[in-house]
Amino acid sequence: MFTRMLKLRLLNAVAPAYFFAATAVTFVLHFLLFIPTIFPSPDPSSTALHTVVFLFLMFNALGNYIMTIRYPAESANETAVPVCSPSCSDRVDAHYLLNGRHYCKLCKKVILKRDHHCFFTGNCIGNKNMRYFIMFCIYTSCTCLYSLVLGVAFLTVEYSLSFENPLTFLTLLPLSIGYFFMGVISGLQLFLVLMLYVWLGIGLVCAGFCCQQVLLVARGQTWCQMQRGQLLENRSPWKSNLRDVFGSRWALGLLLPVQTVETGSEDADAHKQD
Repeated sequence: MFTRMLKLRLLNAVAPAYFFAATAVTFVLHFLLFIPTIFPSPDPSSTALHTVVFLFLMFNALGNYIMTIRYPAESANETAVPVCSPSCSDRVDAHYLLNGRHYCKLCKKVILKRDHHCFFTGNCIGNKNMRYFIMFCIYTSCTCLYSLVLGVAFLTVEYSLSFENPLTFLTLLPLSIGYFFMGVISGLQLFLVLMLYVWLGIGLVCAGFCCQQVLLVARGQTWCQMQRGQLLENRSPWKSNLRDVFGSRWALGLLLPVQTVETGSEDADAHKQD
C-alpha cells in the first residue's frame, strides 16, 4: 500500500513536469525550425496564418489546463475527513463517501462528483472543472496532431523524406534509432522523429479521453459511477447534463478558456444521491 501511494505521488509530480517540458519543446520546434523552414519569408501570409493557428490552439490548451487547476473539484463546506462508506469499491487513490463525494488520498480533500484523478494537472476532476478538462483534452489533441503534420512537413522539406508509403511512419522510429547508432543521422534528426511519436501518442490519448468524458457527461455519469455499475440510474436528458457541465455560454467556452459555469451551487449538489 505504501509503495503504491509513493509511486502515485511521484507520478503526480513527474506528469506535470513532462507536460510543461513537451510544451516548451513544441514551442521551440515550431518557431525555430518548422515555421521558418516550411514557410519561407517570400510567403508571409502563410507564415502568419500557421503562427496564429498554432498560438490559438496552444493558448486554449494551456488556458484550460490552468482553469482545471484553478477551479478544483473539492467541497468548500467539508474540511474534515468523513468515515469511508462500507460499500467503498475504490482502491488506493480514493474512498467513496456516499452522496456523490469521494475522499482523494492524493489531494487529501473531499471531492464532489469525482470522476478521476488527473496526474497531468495534479488534482481531481469533478463537477467544477470537468468542462475545462474536456476542453484541455480537445485542444491538446488538436495541438499535438497539428504539430505532427508540421513535423512531417519539415522532415519532407528539410531531409527529402517521403511519407507517401503508409509503412514509412511505422518503420521510421526503429530505422532512425539504428541509423543514429550507426552515425548516419544526427541527434537532432532522431529527436525530431521521437517528437513525432510523442505528439501522436499524446494526441490520440487526449482524443480518447475527450470522447469518453463527453459520453459520460451526456449520460450524467462519472467514471467512478461507471466502475460501480451505476450507468443507468441517471434519467436526465442529455442536453441538460451537457448544460450542467458546459454552462449556458458553452459556445464562448469552445473558443476561449473562460468560466462558463456557475460554481456557487455545486456543494448543494452533494446532497443528491449518485
